[in-house]
Amino acid sequence: MSNEEIILTKEGLEKLQAELNDLKYVKRKELAARIKLAISYGDLKENSEYHSAKEDQAFMETRIMQLEKMLNKAKVVEEGKIDLSTIQIRTTVILNDIEFSEKVEYKIVGPAEADVADNKISYESPLGKELLGKKIGDTIRVAAPMGEIQYELLEIRAV
Repeated sequence: MSNEEIILTKEGLEKLQAELNDLKYVKRKELAARIKLAISYGDLKENSEYHSAKEDQAFMETRIMQLEKMLNKAKVVEEGKIDLSTIQIRTTVILNDIEFSEKVEYKIVGPAEADVADNKISYESPLGKELLGKKIGDTIRVAAPMGEIQYELLEIRAV
């Protein structure tokens, strides 16, 4: 993997493409209408609606550029190439938190798809780096601000 590549699952690629299309073809038009309406209020120096819309436009255009850059560098991990004997991108892992005797589940994805709320962690995250290549039964140790966390790898599944 080169530093230039952005590793994505097929699902992640489709999600980013959908976001880009929404921004370019729906949100841009909505924002243009907001700006036009705000301009109609006159005096742009003290027009908070205008300034807010222009700020939103700047954020949106930045996001569009980020998405286009990611998609141009995207490498999709192919579905048929998952070896479940070790943890890889596009695998789901079940871990036992040794200290608390709690099971946790994570999907290993590329950085552009990481979403902690959905238990998707990047292979570049501290835990993701430690997980890659591990086998069932292995102990994983991860440095954390409050001290080392230890997990036992219980299961590896396809995402």
